[in-house]
Amino acid sequence: MTCLLEPPFRCLPPFQPLSPPRFRCYAAPGAQPLPSDPNTETLALPLDGPKERREIVRLAWEKLVRWSRSLQSRAKTDVLERTNKIVVLGGGSFGTAIAAHVATRKSPLEVNMLVRDPQVCRSINEEHHNCKYFPQHELPKNVIATTDAKAALLGADFCFHAVPVQFSSSFLEEIANYVDPGLPFISLSKGLELNTLRTMSQIIPKALKNPRQPYVVLSGPSFALELMNKLPTALVVASKDQKIANSVQQLMASKNLRINTSSDVTGVEIAGALKNVLAIAAGIVEGLNLGNNSMAALVSQGCSEIRWLATKMGAKSTTLTGLSGTGDVMLTCFVSLSRNRTVGVRLGSGEKLDDILSSMNQVAEGVATAGAVIALAQKYNVKMPVLTAVARIIDNELTPTKAVFELMNLPQVAPTLCMLYSQLPKGTLLKKFKEAPLLERL
Repeated sequence: MTCLLEPPFRCLPPFQPLSPPRFRCYAAPGAQPLPSDPNTETLALPLDGPKERREIVRLAWEKLVRWSRSLQSRAKTDVLERTNKIVVLGGGSFGTAIAAHVATRKSPLEVNMLVRDPQVCRSINEEHHNCKYFPQHELPKNVIATTDAKAALLGADFCFHAVPVQFSSSFLEEIANYVDPGLPFISLSKGLELNTLRTMSQIIPKALKNPRQPYVVLSGPSFALELMNKLPTALVVASKDQKIANSVQQLMASKNLRINTSSDVTGVEIAGALKNVLAIAAGIVEGLNLGNNSMAALVSQGCSEIRWLATKMGAKSTTLTGLSGTGDVMLTCFVSLSRNRTVGVRLGSGEKLDDILSSMNQVAEGVATAGAVIALAQKYNVKMPVLTAVARIIDNELTPTKAVFELMNLPQVAPTLCMLYSQLPKGTLLKKFKEAPLLERL
């Protein structure tokens, strides 16, 4: 029995999603190992029973741990050490959770939260609680709230933007004069601007009148409540400037928060926006009590629609199957803490949208994003049956029950054919369709 442990592909900063070591096992008598490599270790172990198999697993795990600790021993901490002040724009649940997390990374660090509600401001400063969103969670003493934009932004090293997408342009235009041109903006907001179809990477530079404003988007499967409870979480930061992405990674990564980096800003933003609309659809299925089969079918179709549009816009398919894509979809579509899923459940149960929204104290971005998503799909000539149905339901032009009937009666091959046609040069559609595996045609 010969096992080969392959080293990771390359050495990257800590907490980067490296490919872990892998074993290749040869159990046949006389099996030959792969060609020798100075970086590859060969282990010869007999495979005679459970005890030997457990030994192989133990060795694999120990080598994985040593590999991880070796990288962590070279971790850079200079960004955190030289950071003295950060500002969080917005006093909502996720902005509060990020402020609390970063504040615990370094006690002398000044964390300013720019909020609009004077009551929330007082509760944070005097009682160290966000009375509106986290009345039971004590915030670190170095989290300070203010309603003064100039004071909050003065001397800040990083800025976390946690204002809902639909209000971001007007908000940023109001504070633009106080923003340093070199201040990195880290967007926590997910969605598309309704009238312009812009993402946050387009909204922020435009509103600040600075096309070179450093920009990072942070996304991934994360509920604010679980961040506040310090439960293990993994997120992605994406920027076209790898140095800035690495800096944010160093600033935020901790024992309970992994931060992966990416250069695919488009993929992370589009996946983060569209998954909210899909979560409403998943909630509708739950509200209608349609069962697990239909839930799996709907979410699978929705993921395909997200991939169709995002890749047309230049996103990488690997991004869409990672944390900020599939990971965020799973969390938002299947867990009851999701605001967008809750909206869908209540719509499927027969409630009116206006009544649902008026009873919520947080923004469900998918409601406003749905119409923008469909307009964007039309711009890129992509058919999106599930997400279009959600937009029609939100506009009160289609009932959830009728939407299910229409979706189930769509032609079996039409969506795939339309997508193939929109992506392939003229004359290649039939050839590609014939070559595709049977399941991909259905």
